[in-house]
Amino acid sequence: MAAFSFLTIQSSSEGSYKESGSKFLAFAYPVSSEDDIKIKIEGLKKKYFDATHHCFAWMLGADTIRFRAVDDGEPNHSAGDPILGQIRSKNLTNVLVVVVRYYGGTKLGVGGLIQAYKISAEAALNNAVIIEQDVMQTVELSFSYSENAEVMRLIKEYDLKVLSQNYAEDCEMKLEVKLAMRDRFFAKLNLLSDMSHKISVKEI
Repeated sequence: MAAFSFLTIQSSSEGSYKESGSKFLAFAYPVSSEDDIKIKIEGLKKKYFDATHHCFAWMLGADTIRFRAVDDGEPNHSAGDPILGQIRSKNLTNVLVVVVRYYGGTKLGVGGLIQAYKISAEAALNNAVIIEQDVMQTVELSFSYSENAEVMRLIKEYDLKVLSQNYAEDCEMKLEVKLAMRDRFFAKLNLLSDMSHKISVKEI
């Protein structure tokens, strides 16, 4: 069954942790794409260019099947996985957490690293505001000028978000509808079609 909503964070947040001279700076971001993730990571690498490691994990999509964990030179599974574990423990998605480490001269061992990256990620996420977001479906409507009033009523009735609109020979609108309301919205379009309203829809 498709998820109609998901939990994410409202805005970026930070946390930190120190252990045996090493300093861990954690950053959590709301993200919507892998391009967005890449930009955030590159920005941190430039800002903290002298850090020893930039370890991270991310999760995308309401179905939570797109994710990645990166150790960035730390022992396998000692950094990225603990960070990802904190994202999962809070049932979050569309989230990136990066932990920047400055090595303090004392090796922590795999167990110590796992604990340090876990605590650091947890600190950043604990400082974030968690919000619930609706899963959206993008659709494109095509209609004649005579149907404009009916389309405006649909936008209001189903709380549609207008992404773009083009009024040329025919009218076109790109809209977002909440996935939870998608079936009712399409049923209403079919009903209008039966009533000779000329409104066509395409899912994107």
